Amino acid sequence: MALAFVGALSALGLNLVAGYAGQLNLAHAGFVAIGAYTVGILTVDHGVPFWIAFALAGVVSAAAGAAVGLVSLRLRGDTFAIFTLCVGFILYLGIEKWDGLTRGVVGLMDIPAPPGIGPVSFATDRGQYYLALGVLAVGVWLMRRITASLVGRSFLAIRNGEALAQALGLNPMRTKLTAFVISTFYAGIAGALYAGQVRFLGPDIARETRTFDALIFAVVGGMGTLLGPVVGAVGMSWAIQALQGLQDYRMVVFGPLLVLCIMFFPAGIVGALEARFARRRAALAEKRLAEAAPVPGAAPRGSHA
Repeated sequence: MALAFVGALSALGLNLVAGYAGQLNLAHAGFVAIGAYTVGILTVDHGVPFWIAFALAGVVSAAAGAAVGLVSLRLRGDTFAIFTLCVGFILYLGIEKWDGLTRGVVGLMDIPAPPGIGPVSFATDRGQYYLALGVLAVGVWLMRRITASLVGRSFLAIRNGEALAQALGLNPMRTKLTAFVISTFYAGIAGALYAGQVRFLGPDIARETRTFDALIFAVVGGMGTLLGPVVGAVGMSWAIQALQGLQDYRMVVFGPLLVLCIMFFPAGIVGALEARFARRRAALAEKRLAEAAPVPGAAPRGSHA
């Protein structure tokens, strides 16, 4: 569950730039890896306290996201997605080949566990669970504030049409870059949590398959919804664990289940629920208006025959 919470935090960041701003960043796992290796390198090689490295992980990932975004966000649609896929592969190769910094394919080992805060210890599995849950709760709360603000509404305006948003006075490049930087900050924090839990890092953390995992979490839960990535990450983690008994055949079962979920819930689980509640609220509002409307031919209330 702690790893599921980390996946949910990563998916929250990807959902912001892809689901709200409409920019599919396929290098997302690379920024998760930047955050994770920032913690690993600073704590193992330079003796930096874990929580300082943890905070720097988000900043370093966001700075790398700003540099990549300034170049990539000038592209649109499929071209942008393919460009970021190439950037993600470059980040993966950089981690694999830069032996002097990242240890290459050998991996970075002996990353310290997050130290306790006061009487609270994070050295145990239970402590890691509550740490990941707490960070995820803060991440969801911040994301709620962002998406409900004018900044969040500008992301939606860009997704729905850049030309119209620009005509309304928005700066498309600045708006998309803001979403990209916030997204990569979330990725860096997710990577920092992952490093503190697993305590070993290898190049595979930056593979494109990790990006597709986060993307599937968001799609299954509901792309462009607040809680969709959380529901998708937790639900899919439970499903995968429940199918562990099938060993090599579990993906034969899991694949069709995933396809059926996308077929019957194209807007995701949370998206389908939100649409259902919206229809119910609309029906109730229409019913109240019908009851309040005067009946044709009826005498006004308070009049005498």
